[in-house]
Amino acid sequence: MAAMSEIRHDWTRQQVLDLLGLPFADLMQRAHAVHRAHHDANAVQVSTLLSIKTGGCPEDCAYCPQAARYATGVDAEKLMPLERVLERAREAKAAGATRFCMGAAWRSPKDRDLPKVAAMIQGVRELGMETCATLGMLSAEQAQTLRSAGLDYYNHNLDSAPEFYSEIIHTREYQDRLDTLGHVRHAGLKTCCGGIVGMGETRAQRAGLLQTLANLPEHPQSVPINRLVQVEGTPLAGTALLDPFEFVRTIAAARILMPASMVRLSAGRAEMSDELQALCFLAGANSIFYGEKLLTTGNPDVLADQQLFARLGIHAMQITETSGTAHFEIVEVTHAGDSVAA
Repeated sequence: MAAMSEIRHDWTRQQVLDLLGLPFADLMQRAHAVHRAHHDANAVQVSTLLSIKTGGCPEDCAYCPQAARYATGVDAEKLMPLERVLERAREAKAAGATRFCMGAAWRSPKDRDLPKVAAMIQGVRELGMETCATLGMLSAEQAQTLRSAGLDYYNHNLDSAPEFYSEIIHTREYQDRLDTLGHVRHAGLKTCCGGIVGMGETRAQRAGLLQTLANLPEHPQSVPINRLVQVEGTPLAGTALLDPFEFVRTIAAARILMPASMVRLSAGRAEMSDELQALCFLAGANSIFYGEKLLTTGNPDVLADQQLFARLGIHAMQITETSGTAHFEIVEVTHAGDSVAA
């Protein structure tokens, strides 16, 4: 098992396929053992995602309801005012979130917008929360600006395997995503990078996504695994649903391939049963987005998550400050008179 939990960046496509093809019980046992070797198996990181600028994106990502070219009922909005963002961050912290992620529907941010985003980052950090942003493609200079503002994480997903990418996006190249990740790493920011499954890809293409993530120069500190949320009006509406066990296999393989990373259950949780989520936690998922909404699509509400955590004996990770350095510890929080882990 020690060999299976080492940090590697030289995985072959066949090795990843072999993992995904293991008997389900064998894969779960292996993934859970790796998880326990690197993490508290009963602790889950809780983050909240807020859309600070919704709709009107010029990209053509086939899964995205925020693309201006698709009729999805999502209207283009202006950048949210600073005080409203901080109000939402305070609400998220009160509900138990430790990381606050801010997303804007931009192809890439304009330099004139960065001071406003920087003020949001600084304000959220002053609340004692970790900060994450997803703003589209970044130049090296923009990444440095965000780092100087105090940003902790930058999210920029690869979305799919390199060979499947052109099936879902035509307005940018795969290399553009890799370049942005390189700028983010060079600036000293932590990376949040994963992908979407259930877009009609094959298992080999899911293996290609995982292989690419695991063979990056540095494993992403957070790896969100999104299950496609089908939105009417987008090209992927009506795509055949991914087998739930195949989704769990993807989580388990991600845990084995990137042992020290936080593997996050991201989009699609609203459609997952409690039992499916429990299997994902067993397979090594240890991070979720908390709250009723992910950008423009639904998410389980806070109370439902708290109740599921209590049923599973799961605790939420909490940031504390020691000598100026943030770290996680496990705490118990009481909400609305009920003792739950949050």
